[in-house]
Amino acid sequence: MEDDAPVIYGLEFQARALTAQTAETDAIRFVVGTQSLKFDNQIHIIDFDDENNMINKSVLLHDAGEIWHISGSPADKAVLTTCYSKTSESRVLTCAAVWRMPPEWESGSHESPDDSSNNPQTLELLCHLDNTTHGSVACVLWEPMGDGKRVISLAENHVLLWDLQESSTKATISSSATLEGKGQLKFTAGKWSPHHNSTQLATANDTAIRGWDLRSMSQIYCIESAHGQLVRDLDFNPNKQYYLASCGDDCKVKFWDVRHINEPVKCLEEHSHWVWSVRYNHSHDQLLLTGSSDSRVILSNMVSISSEPFGHLVDDDELSDNEESQQEDKGKEPLRDSIIATYEEHEDSVYAVEWSAADPWLFASLSYDGRLVINRVPRALKYRILL
Repeated sequence: MEDDAPVIYGLEFQARALTAQTAETDAIRFVVGTQSLKFDNQIHIIDFDDENNMINKSVLLHDAGEIWHISGSPADKAVLTTCYSKTSESRVLTCAAVWRMPPEWESGSHESPDDSSNNPQTLELLCHLDNTTHGSVACVLWEPMGDGKRVISLAENHVLLWDLQESSTKATISSSATLEGKGQLKFTAGKWSPHHNSTQLATANDTAIRGWDLRSMSQIYCIESAHGQLVRDLDFNPNKQYYLASCGDDCKVKFWDVRHINEPVKCLEEHSHWVWSVRYNHSHDQLLLTGSSDSRVILSNMVSISSEPFGHLVDDDELSDNEESQQEDKGKEPLRDSIIATYEEHEDSVYAVEWSAADPWLFASLSYDGRLVINRVPRALKYRILL
């Protein structure tokens, strides 16, 4: 089997929630949450065995409801949050909770996958992160690089900062902010910035992107019409503190320098339908993943706005070379912004893409029909970036 071939795993239920396990840096591990109306929902823990190019899975029951969003603690690989829907007094609310995986799941299930699926373990509820007065929760964000004690939930038009106490069995709201304005204001996505000592947050509501200072819970910038339609996802460049990527229902991916919000720095228009997910590579910030309802995953190489705009490749001799010799020797050109690869293994909307926390060259994508695909950055590009 060739090295760059995708590895595909099919869940029996529909799914839209995917996260990489950030607290686990040795194993390549992704966690998926299902959306089944009829059956108990599940958390699938997907371990990718790089050497044998195969997947080991463990299944845990999540009987609280359909999972809309999932996120793992940066500090404890057994702890995660889910946002899930439940019916309360004939209306459907999306709630959030912190869970712990049972200690047994790691040992038992890999040897005999057949037995474990007949008798799956259940997640242990640590605490709820919802206060019904705030309405449905869109997502829960862990403090990046944190000790797993602080999370933010975005509920309708509220930003809630929670402190988790007593090994996450109790959560209290330490501060909050409310989005004011006309109409039904509702957050669709958010990202806690890894820069500025984790004091900043970016949120999306409708077509706008807003920045918040978490110390004062006040708004610090607002990009009013960031996209022509709903903004679906955001991600911060891990190496450039003011840079932010966004994507939305206008089929576009935009890059912003939040100090100059009038114009995006760059705009990509490669998808033909809503773009649901955008992710910077944690180690090489020119690599960018996007997933869309056009069933495609696109890997882009955004060198010009990366922290190394000339890569490692350029020296003065090359820059002074004339065009002809550059044409002869494509391998010596400085890398340009380009689409590296378009992945077509999905047949349904791709709701989530994630880079592995353990291997910077490996990523997963999840489509609504429950298909999880693990792919690698093409080897030629990997060596080009490294060498």
